[in-house]
Amino acid sequence: MASAASTRDRSLRPAARAARTLVVLTVVEAVVIGAYLAVADSEVLSLRYLAYPVIWTNTAILAVTYTQTPRPTDRRTYAALAVAVGYFAVLCVAGGLASLGDGSGLGSISVAPVVPGWGPLVMVSGGALDLALVPFKVVGYLGLATLAYAALARASRGLLGGALGLVTCVSCTGSVLGAVLAGVGSSSVAVSAMLARSYDLSTAVFLLAVGGLWVGLKR
Repeated sequence: MASAASTRDRSLRPAARAARTLVVLTVVEAVVIGAYLAVADSEVLSLRYLAYPVIWTNTAILAVTYTQTPRPTDRRTYAALAVAVGYFAVLCVAGGLASLGDGSGLGSISVAPVVPGWGPLVMVSGGALDLALVPFKVVGYLGLATLAYAALARASRGLLGGALGLVTCVSCTGSVLGAVLAGVGSSSVAVSAMLARSYDLSTAVFLLAVGGLWVGLKR
């Protein structure tokens, strides 16, 4: 009985730590967002737009924190790292964070002070590469790439298939950022509806991808 209780306590400890981490992250994020909205002249179309960055960021942080990620030490793990870096690049392109520039000049950098999570939005344009770095998407894609690396570095056939299967989420994380930036003069209602549908879908797929790979790594 004592042994069974001890085993149960040990299994509960990671869950309890994860719960505490989630609470701390959420409270800090709520304070930061609340402070920004209190001092900035910014209109929030819906609370769901405040929720997307919190969900993506916290999911990625928790999944990576509570996953044992091996260090690259040999040819296989370095190959896994290379694949994960490539996967991150693919996600950034598919998610609208990166695209080929026109190659004119040295490029320019601008920072847009928008709601935390969505911003600060860093935009690089005019060079060989155009970037529109939305913080919560960068964190989310880094989380996915890290989990993919862990799966490939520890690859059994099942984990390898799960890691490579993550590419299916690319088609569901298409960018609406261009539509948002081009939405000046457009109907705010139409833009809002498009944003909601797009990010509802991509958030659901993101959660399934992270959850599926994380569960596979725990087997």
